[in-house]
Amino acid sequence: MSGPLEDIRVIDLSRIVAGPLATQVLGDYGAEIIKIEQPGVGDDSRGWVPPAAPDGSAAYFFAINRNKKSVTLNLKHPRGKEILKALVRHGDVVIENFKPGTMEDLGLGYDVLCRVNPRVIYCGISGFGASGPDRERAGYDSILQGVSGLMSITGERDGRPVKAGVAIIDEITALYAHGAILAALRHRDRTGRGQKIECSLLESGVATMMNAANAYLIAGMVQGRWGSAHETVVPYQAFRARDGYLIIGVGNERLWKTFCDAIGAPEWADDPRFDSNARRVERREELVRLIEARLAAKSRDEWIREFSAAGLPTGPINTVDQTFADPQVLHRGMVQEIEHPTAGRVRLVGIPVKFSDSPGAITEPPPLLGQHTAEVLGKLLGVSAAEIEDLKREGVV
Repeated sequence: MSGPLEDIRVIDLSRIVAGPLATQVLGDYGAEIIKIEQPGVGDDSRGWVPPAAPDGSAAYFFAINRNKKSVTLNLKHPRGKEILKALVRHGDVVIENFKPGTMEDLGLGYDVLCRVNPRVIYCGISGFGASGPDRERAGYDSILQGVSGLMSITGERDGRPVKAGVAIIDEITALYAHGAILAALRHRDRTGRGQKIECSLLESGVATMMNAANAYLIAGMVQGRWGSAHETVVPYQAFRARDGYLIIGVGNERLWKTFCDAIGAPEWADDPRFDSNARRVERREELVRLIEARLAAKSRDEWIREFSAAGLPTGPINTVDQTFADPQVLHRGMVQEIEHPTAGRVRLVGIPVKFSDSPGAITEPPPLLGQHTAEVLGKLLGVSAAEIEDLKREGVV
C-alpha cells in the first residue's frame, strides 16, 4: 500500500522547525519532498548539537527531516535560480520560511513561480506575517511564545513566565501549514489553479490561545498562570502521591462522584463546599490540600491503577525515557527504527496518524547534506554527471 500523497512533489526551501515539520508530515503521507539547502551549510538545525547521533549528526535535525531528499542549490546564482524554476515546473507545492520579501528579492517570489507553474501551491511561513508593521521582524518559536501571550499563562502562579519544553508554536504552525496545503491541493483538484498561502508563528500562536483568548474576548478576563492546574475546572492538575506525581482530570459532575468514591471520600460528592465545579473552583486550595493528604497514603502507580479501573482520566508524569518505554506508546508504533547512511540504525518517533487503506510510512532516513543532488537533477531535469560537476565548480550546487 502507498501513502495518500504519493503523487505529490514538494519543493521545500524551509529550514529550522516549522517548515521542515510541515513537509515531514507530507512526506510521511507519501509526498516526495525535495529539500533545497545551501551548499556547504545546509539547514541551521544540522548544527544544533548536542545531542547527536553516533556520527555527530544533530538529533534535532533527525526529528523533522525524514522522508526527504537533500539537494544543495545556491539560490543567489543565476543558474541556481533557473534550476529551482525547473524543479517548480515539475512540482506541486513550494514551501519557504524566509523573511517576507526575501524570495521576491531573489526573483523567485510567488508572482514569478506561478507563471512557471500556474498549478503550484506556494506556502510562505514567517514569524509575524507577510504584511503589517512587524512583517520584517525576526521570530523564533520562543519569541512568539512570548508575543502571542502563551508564556504569560504558562508557569506557576507566583513564578516567572515559562516557555513550553518543546517548540510548540513552531509545531502548531507546521500543522496549520500542512492542513492549508492539503486544502489548497483540494481546491486545485476542483479548479485547476494553484494559490499562495501565508502562515505565521504569530497568528498560529494567537490561535493556540483558544479558551484563554476567548475568556478575554468574550468575558474580559485576562488569564494568569496556573501551573499544571486548570483555571476553570477543579480538580484538574498534577498531584503528588507517596512516591511521585500523577495527573488527574475531573471534567464533569459524574466524574467528580466517581473520583470521590475512588479516593475513599464519597461524602465529598454531596459536600456543599464541593458539590459543583463552580464551588470547587472557589475552594480550590482547600480541596487540593484534602486530595493530596489522601493521595499520600499510596504510591503513584497504585492510584493510577485504581483510578483507571474506575474510569477516571489519569496518568503518570513521565520523563522522556519513561514515555518511550510505555507499552501503549510502543504498541501504537510510536518508536520506529531505520538505517542511516552514516549514523547506522537510529530510532525515530513514529507517525501519529493511522490510515486504514493508505498508511503513512518512514521509508527514508534524514538525508546527508546534498545526498540526492545528482539523483534529483539527473532524473527530474536530465542534468548529466558532467554538468553536475560543472555546477559544483561554479558553486551552484
